Order: sequence, then C-alpha cells, then structure tokens
Amino acid sequence: MVELDQVQPENQFYLIDKPVTWTSFDVVRKLKNLGRFKKIGHAGTLDPLASGLLVVCVGKHTKKIEYFQSLPKTYTGTLVFGHTTPSIDLETDFDKSYPIEHISRDLILEKIQNHLLGEIKQVPPIYSAIKLDGKRLYSHARNGVSEMELDIKVRDAFIYEFEINSDNFPEVEFKICCSKGTYIRSIVRDLGELVGSGAYLKRLIRTKIGDYTIENAQSIETFNRENYAVIS
Repeated sequence: MVELDQVQPENQFYLIDKPVTWTSFDVVRKLKNLGRFKKIGHAGTLDPLASGLLVVCVGKHTKKIEYFQSLPKTYTGTLVFGHTTPSIDLETDFDKSYPIEHISRDLILEKIQNHLLGEIKQVPPIYSAIKLDGKRLYSHARNGVSEMELDIKVRDAFIYEFEINSDNFPEVEFKICCSKGTYIRSIVRDLGELVGSGAYLKRLIRTKIGDYTIENAQSIETFNRENYAVIS
C-alpha cells in the first residue's frame, strides 16, 4: 500500500457522491476549479437524475480511467410499473399508461430469472450519450427523432445480481450488480415489457464501483483535494 506522504493530490483519484441534476461533466468541471487540477476526468457517466459514486481521476491517474470503467457496478433504486416516459426516467413526461393488475412478485421474479440475469443483450436508451452519426443519441431524441428511425446497436451486458422488494407495488425497490456498459434504464424498460406492462425509473443511486463504496465518497460541498483514495 502506498503511504499518503508518498503521493500528491495532482496524481490521484477521488470518490465523489454526485448529486441529483448534476451531470458527470459538471462534477469534473467543479472539481477542476476547486482542486486547481490541470488534467482530470471521470470513470463512468451517471445520468443527471441519478446520484451516487463517481470516480474522478486527476494527473497521471487519468491513465487508470479504463481500469475503473471495467469494474462491476452496484446500483439501488426504485422503478414504477404502469407508466412510461420517452427517457425511461423523470427527465421527460409520461407518454403512456399500462395495466398493472396482473403483475405479481412471482411474475417479476420469473422474468428477471429467465431474461435479466447473467449475459443479456440490451438496446441503450435513446436519451443517452452514445454517439450516432456524429451526434449524441439524446440530441436526436430532443430534435424529435424517434427510436424507430435510429439504428441503435444492441449491446452486451452481464447482470450478476438483481434483487427486488415489491412491498410498495407498483413501486419496486431494487439492487442490481452489473458489468460496465449496463444501462439500468434499459433494464427497467425491458422488465416493464416482459411483465406485459410498462415501467419507468424513479430513483437511482450508484453505491459501489469494484470495492469502492459510496460511504467513502466526498460530497461536492465538502470536497478536499487532500482526501484522496490510495491504491497499491
């Protein structure tokens, strides 16, 4: 393990608790100013309406961004059956309503077990930062282009764990541990379709990246450039 007095804040990484409504880039820009860093970047985008753990690398540690991106991620959140939105979260207004009377906990668990565990394929949300034809997908969406008009490539993902608590149905609390590149909103959308209804994401928190947890993260308000993580 590297001793604290052997490293410098200019060549480290920071665990940050990203607040809701901030983009990941907003966090990077703010920390760059607060820490007076010349070279800085984050290791895995969180949607604006999601909160939680964001790894920010500075100096020589920006070379480790790909490593952090490759680590498994853990999320907790709330999905709601019965309505959908174009963005699959609350960034956009409800567009459709669906029946929910037929949905049981057993049905949800069956669909998760058979379709949303292990190796899966998913289509990223149209409201995402993936580039297509030189533009971000969300730019196409905001210009009125429909998902059917775009050739959004199917992507591979791996779901290690998917737990639910349906005591407050139609709201369902969940915990998902997954591989890099997994879109939680796509999982919510697909689960809604699998149970013969619709669903949207009400709340999402990233709680863990590899062995790094949200409990050890700093908030923007309390950020201290001397309080960095140390790796061997």
